Amino acid sequence: MIDKIKELITEAEDFKTQSKEEIEAFRIKYLGKKGLLNDYFAEFKNIASDQKKEFGQVINKLKKTAEEKVNTLKEAVENSQDDKSIYGDLSRPGEPIALGSRHPISLVKNQIVDIFSRIGFNVSEGPEIEDDWHNFTALNLPEYHPARDMQDTFFIQTNPDVLLRTHTSSVQVRYMENNKPPIRTISPGRVYRNEAISGRSHCFFHQVEGLYIDKDVSFADLKQTLQYFTTELFGKSKIRLRPSYFPFTEPSAEVDVYWGLETETDYKMTKGTGWLEIMGCGMVDPNVLENCGIDSKEYSGFAFGMGIDRIALLLHQISDIRLLSENDVRFLEQFKSAF
Repeated sequence: MIDKIKELITEAEDFKTQSKEEIEAFRIKYLGKKGLLNDYFAEFKNIASDQKKEFGQVINKLKKTAEEKVNTLKEAVENSQDDKSIYGDLSRPGEPIALGSRHPISLVKNQIVDIFSRIGFNVSEGPEIEDDWHNFTALNLPEYHPARDMQDTFFIQTNPDVLLRTHTSSVQVRYMENNKPPIRTISPGRVYRNEAISGRSHCFFHQVEGLYIDKDVSFADLKQTLQYFTTELFGKSKIRLRPSYFPFTEPSAEVDVYWGLETETDYKMTKGTGWLEIMGCGMVDPNVLENCGIDSKEYSGFAFGMGIDRIALLLHQISDIRLLSENDVRFLEQFKSAF
């Protein structure tokens, strides 16, 4: 009988569970009124005198082992339930964190800034509410100049000399006024023009304009810079420059990149020619340099400007420019995987 009790002690020591029901069944089996311990205590009177001491010791050990096991298992189960009530089921997978996404305008702007920063251009910014001097007059557009009609302007009614800037060239004027050549800067920002809103145009949009002023800057330097830019941004190196007119550059040109005619979309975008206009450029007019306090006999330079919105439409195949400003979450979520 002593050997049987020793086997029960070993069995009690090895017992493991996380179930309240199984713990209670274990307690009743060993410690209940009709449990094994009561049965063995009742048998004590029938044990031979020379075995009573050992018999009593093993019974007490079985009782102590069973009680400690019940207390330990109950404590473990209670602690586990406390954790679940505070933190939930710790074994469950965590809730996915929704990833944000950059706006396509920001994506393209950051790409452009990164490309020009590799060849030494810094970033300059200025106010969106401008005065007439920085937005027009300093850029070779004096009052009543017919070229002002090219840019339908939002003027501040109480002060006709204050307006919403029509281009970020005004930032270049401010930069030239406060910095001496050599100057190599790009000016990204939002601009405003009083135009009808449609799928192809908006009353506000985004530009990046570039400026390089130094000694002996030539049109060849301008072309090489634009060649590098189009290759890096579009992966297309074939460009052409067509003569054009801008009041603040002379000579001036429109820049086209050869997009190709590989798909039906290419035909629509390029109107069947394969060429796509992406920006305007030219050599800075000497009058603009003089207006900004730079000696035009010693320094020359080039400038260029492009619409970020239009490039975003091209790169991401967006059909309507209005989508860029309507804050439709379904549209914006498409750019989560973009860099």
